[in-house]
Amino acid sequence: MNETRRDAILIVDDVELNRAVLCEVFRNDYVIFEAENGQEAIKVLKKIGERTAAILLDVLMPVMDGLETLRKLKEAGVLETIPVFLITADGSERNIQCGYEMGAVDVIRKPIMPDFVRRRVCSIIELYQARESLSQRVERQEKLIAQRQHEIQELNSSVIELLATAIEFRDHESGEHVNRIHDLTHLLLCSLREMGAERCQFSDEQIEQIATAAILHDVGKIAIPDYILNKPGRLTPEEYEVMKTHTVRGCELLNQVKQLHGNPVYEYALDICRHHHERWDGRGYPDHLKGDQITVWSQVVSLADVYDALVSRRVYKESYTHAQAMRMILNGECGRFNPELLKSLEKVQDRIERAIVERAAAMA
Repeated sequence: MNETRRDAILIVDDVELNRAVLCEVFRNDYVIFEAENGQEAIKVLKKIGERTAAILLDVLMPVMDGLETLRKLKEAGVLETIPVFLITADGSERNIQCGYEMGAVDVIRKPIMPDFVRRRVCSIIELYQARESLSQRVERQEKLIAQRQHEIQELNSSVIELLATAIEFRDHESGEHVNRIHDLTHLLLCSLREMGAERCQFSDEQIEQIATAAILHDVGKIAIPDYILNKPGRLTPEEYEVMKTHTVRGCELLNQVKQLHGNPVYEYALDICRHHHERWDGRGYPDHLKGDQITVWSQVVSLADVYDALVSRRVYKESYTHAQAMRMILNGECGRFNPELLKSLEKVQDRIERAIVERAAAMA
């Protein structure tokens, strides 16, 4: 199966000057196609087809506006493989929210800042093409190794690592975050089992499967716009609502990777993606689950994620020490957790602190 090279960008705007500005931004990297309204854009898209790397779509246009065009593209399944960016001078929250709900990957406001727009668009195109390329390679491999289950398992592991690494690059992490989440999850599950926790009598194999699934907990952040994901300051309420959708978007992404569905890690990963921000007292999201309504593996990943966020330096905060992080968690400053799980954390805290020191030394 030959891979089609996605070398074209479709620019849709009824103002010729606006199209000219965007054409200049991308003309050295892509073949540019233009349309004056949504109706014309759909006709052009049918001609260039799989060559399309991205669509830059104005919101306010005659004949067929941007939101109506976006709806038709979604119905046609175009958004699964081609990122659509809304370009607008209308900053109304209603239009922006509507655009995200219908599947736009980002909203870029006019006036256009060329270098900024180029970086944002090219970054998302690379992610989409990496995912598509991976999917095509997996499909070819399946035909060759249909009866060789161990090779399929290796391929699935590569998919998991790639998806996890992709989001680490998006938010400028090195990849160490997901490794730490894997190790912390493994430690906490083993500790719970040693304590005789009723809901945590997992085999070694199951614990490793859950720890592997844990590295995919934030994969849905691939769908979060850069200006929110990497914002150095506090998010606005509207931005926070968009950020919260990474839990649901992560599940949607995993569902699209059909090759994962037969992997025992898949069901754990699906639940962890959706529920690693739920809280013991029901104040989490997206489903406001409470207590043991939350699976034990999602509870464990939630605690591991909070701990690692505290001891890690982020764009919006400096790192806390291990002792500070432990105090904040145990005092309830980071939300409520299962008391049994907190006992497990206390039990392995020295091992966790040693692991932090060892990793820091290795990175030095």
